[in-house]
Amino acid sequence: MSCFCEDGNLIFDYLHKRMTIELKQHIDPRLVPILEKISDPEIPVLSIMDMGVVRSARIVDNVVQVKITPTYSGCPAMDVIGDDIIAAFKKENRQATVNLVLSPAWTTDWITPRGRKALEKYGIAAPLDEEADKEALLGNKKIVKCPQCTSTNTKMISQFGSTACKALFKCDDCLEPFDYFKCLK
Repeated sequence: MSCFCEDGNLIFDYLHKRMTIELKQHIDPRLVPILEKISDPEIPVLSIMDMGVVRSARIVDNVVQVKITPTYSGCPAMDVIGDDIIAAFKKENRQATVNLVLSPAWTTDWITPRGRKALEKYGIAAPLDEEADKEALLGNKKIVKCPQCTSTNTKMISQFGSTACKALFKCDDCLEPFDYFKCLK
C-alpha cells in the first residue's frame, strides 16, 4: 500500500485500487447541469447533487473525473450511480471515470435544501439535526413530521425502513406509514 498527497487530498493505493480522502467538494460548474440530471436510484426525485454524494467533478485531459461518496459503507446504489454518471457523460460525447471516496464519510448535512424539500414532497421525512434525531429514534420525543399531514403525532415502527438509512414511522393522526431519513454524521 502506498499513500501520497494529490491536489490537497490524501490518496491510498492498495493493489492499484485507490481510496481518496476528499477534504472538500470541488465541482466544475460546467459539469453541474449534467450531474443534476442523474437521479439517486433509491430516491428518484433527488439528483445525486441534491444528495451531496458528488465530492469532485473536473475535466482532466478531456476526461471527466468524478468522485462520489456513499451515503453509508456498502451502499448498493453506488455501482448504479457510477454507471449512470458514465452513461450521462457518454450521451454528451465525453469520457468519464468514477472513483469512490470514503472519507470524510457522507453526512445528511450534505443534502441540499432543495433535496430536503423534494424528500418531503416524495413522502419521506427529511433528517432532523443530530440531537433531535436521537430523541426521535429513542422514542423520547414526537418530533418527526409526517410528510402527508405535517403532524408530529408520529411513532417509530421499525429502526429500518425501505433502506438502512431510513426508519419506518407511522402518523397517529392520518394513520399513514412513512420513511424518516435518519441523521447520519
